[in-house]
Amino acid sequence: MSIPNIITLGRIILVPVIVWAIVSSQMEIAFAIFVVAGVSDAVDGFLAKRFNMSSELGALLDPLADKALLVSIFVALGIWGAVPRWLVILVVSRDIMIVTAVIVSWLFDKPIPMKPLMVSKLNTVAQVAFAALVLASLGFNFKPAPYDVILMGFVTVFTLVSVSLYLVEWVRHMSTIEAR
Repeated sequence: MSIPNIITLGRIILVPVIVWAIVSSQMEIAFAIFVVAGVSDAVDGFLAKRFNMSSELGALLDPLADKALLVSIFVALGIWGAVPRWLVILVVSRDIMIVTAVIVSWLFDKPIPMKPLMVSKLNTVAQVAFAALVLASLGFNFKPAPYDVILMGFVTVFTLVSVSLYLVEWVRHMSTIEAR
């Protein structure tokens, strides 16, 4: 168990705490925890790369921690009414589709290589920026317009493009399975 993996596990442990803060209307706390989680993501990535502490476990845990955090925040903010439900459904559905595709490929003994696309990285940046803006605006009582609409547009476009590209890649990968 390396230091980056311990930091990543800490980020996963923060997920229920940030959800609690949101549903308890403690938005300043939710924002602060979100910032801590973001900094921990940068630190564990830096340590893993700089000090050659990368591991298979870390390669699985890090994106899992990111997805758990973002999906939980989007769902909690959607329930709270701060994020449109259609956007929550879009964000969550994309991740469910990707995870389902990976599981199906494993079940067919045809695991698909896990390599994030550039548009997926942009999607994560847009989701993080949007979530941070919404949490900050709720916690510190300011109007996020027009930046919220702009970031929502980026999240929407990047989510749709990334899921489309992943599905095309998955269908191409799975089409090599021979009929039994």
